[in-house]
Amino acid sequence: MNREELINLVRKIQSAEGTEEEIDKMIEEFLKNVSDPNAVNYIFEKEYENLSVEEIVDKAMSYKSFNL
Repeated sequence: MNREELINLVRKIQSAEGTEEEIDKMIEEFLKNVSDPNAVNYIFEKEYENLSVEEIVDKAMSYKSFNL
């Protein structure tokens, strides 16, 4: 998914568009398309509540994993 598609997906998740099952599928789709293992926290956790949808997606897309 590209950035715009992810932004639209996060908007749907945040606005709870759909049944619980549909939202769960949207969350799975979001997580499949970003490498950040904590990306879903940016949507739901209070510490990130001031992030815009665009900032959530950018943060999730910019994650770089590293090996210890």
